[in-house]
Parts: sequence; C-alpha cells; structure tokens
Amino acid sequence: MKKVNLILVAVIGLLMSIAAKAQTKPDYYVGKWNVTVFGTPQGDAKINFLFERKDGKMTGTLQDSTGKETAKITQIEEKDKTITAYFTAQGYDVNITLDPVDDDHVSGSLMGMFDAKGIRVKENK
Repeated sequence: MKKVNLILVAVIGLLMSIAAKAQTKPDYYVGKWNVTVFGTPQGDAKINFLFERKDGKMTGTLQDSTGKETAKITQIEEKDKTITAYFTAQGYDVNITLDPVDDDHVSGSLMGMFDAKGIRVKENK
C-alpha cells in the first residue's frame, strides 16, 4: 500500500511540475524579435517585430534592419500562449501567428501558409 501511495504522489508531483512549466509569462513576447518566413513567392522574408504592452494591451510595429518603423501592427490577439499579429505588407492585409518554443525562440506561420521561425533580439546593456 505504501508503494501505491508513493507512486501516486510521484505521478501527481510530475504532472503539477509539467503544468507549471508549460505556462508562458504574460509579457513573453514584449521586446524585439527577428522572424524569418520561409517559402514565400519572393523567397524567404525577414521581418523585425517590436512588441510592447501599453495599458495592459499588446501593441507593436514592424521595423527595418536599422530599427526604423516600417508599419504598425493593427491588431494583436492573445490566446493562451499564442499571439496573432495583423498588419499590412506591400498593400495586403496579412497576419502572423506565433507560439513560444523556448525562452528566446518562436515558431508559427504567416497567413497559415508559410512557416515562420523567430529569435528574440537581446539588448546589450
């Protein structure tokens, strides 16, 4: 009977630790991200995002390689660990969905058609 109780406690502890680790920090996406979208008709596309939280709401912009704003993100939906950002690129309304892979990497898709991978830009302090 003691073995059964011990095994049961171990399994419950394991499940609780997995559930706790699976949660994403509320401001996980805040900061700069370099995202590459693969296989577009024009080839692989590199997009630089800056996500911010203002008044409790996620906002953001697209930037060129120098950090200059090139477009505003018009809407960001947050659902569980996933965000979907809506913006205009080359005259088209598009969206990108991103999910965390680890602390500094994301993966997702552009318009549900093109795979995307991103890495957090570390600021030098």
